[in-house]
Amino acid sequence: MQTENTPLAGTEKITLPPHLRKPRLRRDEAVEYLKLKHGIDRSVATLAKWAVMGVGPRYQKVNRSPLYPTAELDTWADEALGDLRNSTSEG
Repeated sequence: MQTENTPLAGTEKITLPPHLRKPRLRRDEAVEYLKLKHGIDRSVATLAKWAVMGVGPRYQKVNRSPLYPTAELDTWADEALGDLRNSTSEG
């Protein structure tokens, strides 16, 4: 599992823009965060659909606004990406 201080070999550590350095992000910001930090390209509509289905990153609600804790986005991304592999025959 990667942490912010240990990037994968051959990758550069990114600096997130200020609006993505908050502890909780709105859905559109969460999409941008996943793309920039983890290379996972999903749409706002996909995150909304996943929230209905209960399969995406966990979030909190303030009134009607879903807020995604960055720690939850990181955990979800690590699980979604899985382990590094050497071969397509690995499970």
